[in-house]
Amino acid sequence: MQKHRLARSCALYCITPVMALPSIAKADFVEDSRVNLNLRNFYFNRDYRQENAPQSRRAEWAQSFMLDAKSGYTDGLIGLGLDLYGAVGLKLDSSDAHAGTGLLPNAFGDAGPGEYSDLSGAFKAKVSKTVLKVGGLMPKSPVLLSSDARLMPPFFNGLSLVTNDIDNLVVDAGQIRSVNFRNASSNHDDLRTANFAASSDRFNYAGAAYSFYPQLTASFWRAELEDVYQQNYYGLLASQKWEDWTLGANVGYFDSSEVGGRRAGNIDSGLTTMLLSANKGSHTFRVGYQDNRGRTALPFLQDADPNVANVVQILDFTRAEERSWQARYDLDFAGFGVPGLTAFTRYLRGDGYPVAGSDGHEWERDLDVSYVVQSGPLKNLGVRWRNAMVRSDVAGELNENRLIVSYSIALK
Repeated sequence: MQKHRLARSCALYCITPVMALPSIAKADFVEDSRVNLNLRNFYFNRDYRQENAPQSRRAEWAQSFMLDAKSGYTDGLIGLGLDLYGAVGLKLDSSDAHAGTGLLPNAFGDAGPGEYSDLSGAFKAKVSKTVLKVGGLMPKSPVLLSSDARLMPPFFNGLSLVTNDIDNLVVDAGQIRSVNFRNASSNHDDLRTANFAASSDRFNYAGAAYSFYPQLTASFWRAELEDVYQQNYYGLLASQKWEDWTLGANVGYFDSSEVGGRRAGNIDSGLTTMLLSANKGSHTFRVGYQDNRGRTALPFLQDADPNVANVVQILDFTRAEERSWQARYDLDFAGFGVPGLTAFTRYLRGDGYPVAGSDGHEWERDLDVSYVVQSGPLKNLGVRWRNAMVRSDVAGELNENRLIVSYSIALK
């Protein structure tokens, strides 16, 4: 009953501002809006296998209720709108000895509070095919890819401007000033750098993607975390039909270096990433390659994923001078009469990075099985099991299981 009350409170809190808008703005604003209540039950268990590990395992269980409300736009030359998000995360099981999974606002030695909440929103304005958003954002770009891999997603606070007014061209630019981390209730001005102990309060980015034709898109992006790092990205996305097969290629290059006050010291990373795919019916085969020719690791923002081929469940294979390979196989059971059931397995291996004067090695093996109910009273109920094994000269030896049960309810 407590969970239902929390969910209803969250929904009312997010919907109230929409209902309070002037009546002249309600027509398209409300008619084109959508409101979803998303439930996520997450069990996380990471077992550290190496000797003398500071923590034997991390194991926690939590439940979230996430209310996501997105309005349409008002009539007129400039359409106005509002996106709202409210969430509550509840601790179902944790302890001081096993905390630190990233599901909850805690750390090893401190199981933390029994619940936490998150509230975010963005005002938006639209002219033709150009949209300006100010507030809480979940960017999806090569230089800032928001990660939704735990109980609740992070929000990067700032502004973004996306335009599609020119045929075949998408332009995206923005500035981030703070972040609400995925396991936190408040905003933080310190935008932290993964792989480096440095932070800043301003992240600027801009990029463009041009489609020469539907099967070939080229893109360029520029990003800068003030006084920490600057980064250029060059990308090419291609696909081609060949008889019963669909072939694909996603190739990119990240050129990263220090900038301004150099709070992280020298940064030198030139990372090439490539993911090739071949699909026929229910079967998809993928091969990935990644090579960091720089003297340092790839910089990117914490709670974001690097947009590289070999970022997977635990490792991302972006260490200094690291080369890595991936083989992956996906199976869609719809072709065998079980729609909604999918699975994949992959193996990755990296080497060449320096560890205590010698070349380091690491590998990861993943198994992922998902099922989403397709019809009936439990439609949209999803169950996902993610299993991983890692053996690394840096990350150590660990086995991991994640069990995620999700359910989405369309309230409008």
